[in-house]
Amino acid sequence: MSSQPKSYLTAEDYLALERQADYRSEYYRGEIFAMVGASREHNLISLNIAASFHRQLAEHPCEVYTNDMRVRVSPTGLYTYPDVIVVCGKPQFGDEQNDTLLNPTVLVEVLSESTEAYDRGKKFEHYRTLSSLSDYLLVTQDAYHVEHFARLADGQWLLSEAKGRESSLRIASIACDLALDAVYHKVEIP
Repeated sequence: MSSQPKSYLTAEDYLALERQADYRSEYYRGEIFAMVGASREHNLISLNIAASFHRQLAEHPCEVYTNDMRVRVSPTGLYTYPDVIVVCGKPQFGDEQNDTLLNPTVLVEVLSESTEAYDRGKKFEHYRTLSSLSDYLLVTQDAYHVEHFARLADGQWLLSEAKGRESSLRIASIACDLALDAVYHKVEIP
């Protein structure tokens, strides 16, 4: 039995398909990767974080987007959908559709079993190539735990963690505080 050759898609082909699709997919190096649906907890956590940022940034020149805003990591060619995005200053988009953001300031990924290794590893490797990115947050679904990676002036990344329901962390680049009791509001933690 012979294997089918993979068909290579350009980024333009991907965008044309994605804009018509009923489901979301990521794109990298000519291949499309279907995204799995999110759990109730995943959705609540993403919305809680977006709501917290939105409230705190209401009077600032920043915008908050949820998981339907696509990000293009221009240096590597990855197209992906982070769970929460903050962009400060004028948003830059890939084209006139304004659905592919190029300059995120903060990216948040809510971890799941199927994506945790990728979110921590290769995806973060891609994200680090974005000169606009100052902060990356990884949020656990089954414990009060948020990991915060902040880019330092020398380009290195500093990890800080918040653990426990009463904990919080400060995202200095956008002058926001993230309280874990708000992040996990209505989420049942065992």
